[in-house]
Amino acid sequence: MRAHELVEPYPSVSADDDAIEAARLFAERGLPALLVLDRDGRPYAIVAGSQLLKILVPDFLLRDPSLAGILTDTELQELAEQLAGLTVAQWIPRRALPTVVGPDASALEIAALMASTHTPLVAVVESEGDRTRTLGAITAATLMGRLLAPDGSHGTPAPSPPEPRPPRL
Repeated sequence: MRAHELVEPYPSVSADDDAIEAARLFAERGLPALLVLDRDGRPYAIVAGSQLLKILVPDFLLRDPSLAGILTDTELQELAEQLAGLTVAQWIPRRALPTVVGPDASALEIAALMASTHTPLVAVVESEGDRTRTLGAITAATLMGRLLAPDGSHGTPAPSPPEPRPPRL
């Protein structure tokens, strides 16, 4: 199983897009990560949802999440307003490098990349000379499903119940 067999279209945003609109896309579509492309359509960053949330959470709450109960609704709204006027590039962590593979990467290579980088998403790119084109992405959920059912089915069938045994005399 290769990346070109696993890749699916995946919503993306540009590094220059509005951060609030990107956050809405992420939330409304229930995405595991945000795929950010540069102006040429190449992967710029892949940021897991937990890292997007981390940017909004004050440092003191990261150290002690039990203090979150002291925040008022107004203060919670102010957390979201931190994104106002920011581009996606200004919002995401600076070290959010994209995890990318070529179309011929194996399923286990992709799984190892996801596991070692702690990302639920890998972009699939194809290069032709100096041009790189993003084909789509592979989510961890899609990959897991295919690894569990390599024949393309949606899982393994339930085993048949055992044949009843004749009673012993």
